[in-house]
Amino acid sequence: MREWFSKWLGWIRVIAFFGLICGLAIRIGDPLPLETLRNAAFDFYHQSKPRELTPLPVAVLDVDDSSIEEIGQWPWPRTLVAEMVERATADGAVAIGFDIVFAEPDRLSPPQIARDNPGMPKELADQLSRMPENDTLLAQAFARSRVIVGQATVRSLAGNRSEKREMVDLPPALIGQDPKPFLLSFPDILQNLPELEANAAGRGMFATRPDADGVYRRVPLVMLVQNKIRLGLTPELLRVATGGGTYAIRTNDAGIEGVVLARQLVPTARDGTVWPYLTPSSQSRYVRAADLLEGRMPPGRLAGHLVLVGTSAIGLEDFRATPLGVPMAGVEIHAQVLENIMAKTLLNRPNYAIAVELVLTFVLCTLVIIFAPSLSARLLISSSVVLLSGYVGWSYYMFYEFRVLVDPTFPVLATATAIMLISTVNYLREERQRREIRNAFGQYVSPDLVDQLSRNQGQLTLGGESRQLTLLFSDVRGFTAIAEEYRDDPQALTVLMNRFLTILSEAIMDNKGTIDKFMGDAVMAFWNAPLDHEQHPHAACYAALRMIADVEDFNTKRMKSGTRTKGRDGHRVHRLQVGIGINTGQCVVGNMGSDTRFDYTALGDPVNVASRLEGQSRYYGCAIILGQATAAHVSADMALMELDRIRVVGKEVPETIYGLFGHDGMRSTQAFQAMVARNADMLSAYRARDWEDAETVLHDLRDLCANAGLELDEYLSLYATRISELRSDPPPADWDGVYASTRK
Repeated sequence: MREWFSKWLGWIRVIAFFGLICGLAIRIGDPLPLETLRNAAFDFYHQSKPRELTPLPVAVLDVDDSSIEEIGQWPWPRTLVAEMVERATADGAVAIGFDIVFAEPDRLSPPQIARDNPGMPKELADQLSRMPENDTLLAQAFARSRVIVGQATVRSLAGNRSEKREMVDLPPALIGQDPKPFLLSFPDILQNLPELEANAAGRGMFATRPDADGVYRRVPLVMLVQNKIRLGLTPELLRVATGGGTYAIRTNDAGIEGVVLARQLVPTARDGTVWPYLTPSSQSRYVRAADLLEGRMPPGRLAGHLVLVGTSAIGLEDFRATPLGVPMAGVEIHAQVLENIMAKTLLNRPNYAIAVELVLTFVLCTLVIIFAPSLSARLLISSSVVLLSGYVGWSYYMFYEFRVLVDPTFPVLATATAIMLISTVNYLREERQRREIRNAFGQYVSPDLVDQLSRNQGQLTLGGESRQLTLLFSDVRGFTAIAEEYRDDPQALTVLMNRFLTILSEAIMDNKGTIDKFMGDAVMAFWNAPLDHEQHPHAACYAALRMIADVEDFNTKRMKSGTRTKGRDGHRVHRLQVGIGINTGQCVVGNMGSDTRFDYTALGDPVNVASRLEGQSRYYGCAIILGQATAAHVSADMALMELDRIRVVGKEVPETIYGLFGHDGMRSTQAFQAMVARNADMLSAYRARDWEDAETVLHDLRDLCANAGLELDEYLSLYATRISELRSDPPPADWDGVYASTRK
């Protein structure tokens, strides 16, 4: 009966996992109820902390109700619009963008009045016909200023087709793959009169595509119109105002990453849209059109400003529902997007957000599925409240501190569903028999360590605990060429690698390390778990130095024999070279996996950093690279030299890395100390942008490295190349000397 119940309980977990997979598939499909719930949460975040209003050089030239009442019925004669452009330009406006489309000729032009009134006196009609068209005067005003005309997207082939002109805007530079499959697409366009567009400095799109609930939460920076990539009105205004150069679109496999505009990357969602971070509507942005035309505007009010011309008049119905819960004039939304770009305050919904949310949902639900059946009801409720409120709190914190939008709804909904499913099952707690510690760890740690564990099982915590570990990753350089040599004899390659990995394993185990796993030709190991090791950074460094020495001895023996491991003559013997990365930090270590199969392993950011450091060893020409935490522990006893400050792939915080070259005997030599001191001078000059001094020191370092008995040609060449590139293309003023690595 007990065995049957245990099996039944296992099937409950299987069913729960199947339900989880189905739930994740539903989230990928993103049905309307989930989208609505998610948007409601984002709106709550937005309303709880709107963006603070700060003065920025952005102004709205507003055709408001009072201006229409004072000047007259809209649309105004184009001569008045031309006067607005001229007055704004004279007042110092940098560029002017129109959130208005002038798609038809001005019916108030004198020649048009003559044509519309055939019964007027011929003399008067002739006089009116000789007068310039109002649209011509507006085009001339455009030509004397920097004006960006707006073009409206149309969702069907229904634009002003009789006067359609070919779009000849500057195409973007493309970084990555073709962005077109990801962009919002519109089949047609409503253009301005050809004469106006020909005299404008730029043409920007404005698209009206609200979410399903009618709220305008996103604005496209770039879009696809008539199968051509076009900039929105706001980014086009900024592009023209900053010199009118080209722009770029950066794309990855997940979609659009961002638009490079005015020498900055503006992050976007995967479809090229941005999420504006709005302030409540403010009259400080607005200048009444009547005040400008009648000379009541304070002089210099528009000086140095980017000006958007639009309307807040109620009768013209250019109001949009916003996440703040109140409607806002469309032109002010454009202005706020422009402020967001200039101040770098856009909300960030990155193109990988859904992947992160799916992973978090999977992790939360997996924790519930795994642990909930073995918890009491009280502990299950309390832990669930902590887990879910912690996630919601983290989601809000990401918005509050970093303006990053992470969905708080679906992971909580899915996790709560899993909790309710599992909590409805009546179950009995069963004790699992622990595996024999010798069987669990005998293949991973040294025999004397297994003996200690057998005698004192209380020192082992199964399931996971937080510890400071020192982690080591090693990999074989050029393994592809070695495997190719053995392509006709894979069994011989297996024998070779087993001998090689045995050498590395012995070095680790003899220094009290735990081998986490073998990954082909690579090894992962760590120290200070499962048992304490006070000098774990030193032990890892000793193991690494021995690994390098033992591999060199192995190479020497193979070179002397001139044979492969199976003893066949006439085949090339490749020299095995190892790259090692070591890092120290707080990790979670324990048995992780399923009920039937698990590994004793370590997880945490220091693990990732150690792996990245191993990958960097090939580029710096140094066999062993240490992270700064490890170096701080062993600097008094090991021959270390600082190599660089880098930002490894996947990390934002820079890491100072060090090369490990030997024990204290080498560290104490005068030649090594002279090399380290001169290397510090080179790095100091390099970070101070003193390229000439840095190059001079590099020349000195070549001799000093030789005196110390070290070959660091790759390291020195790397800096020589960097200095040459930085001399010809100087870094920005805020450069901190940190190298952003793009290679793992």
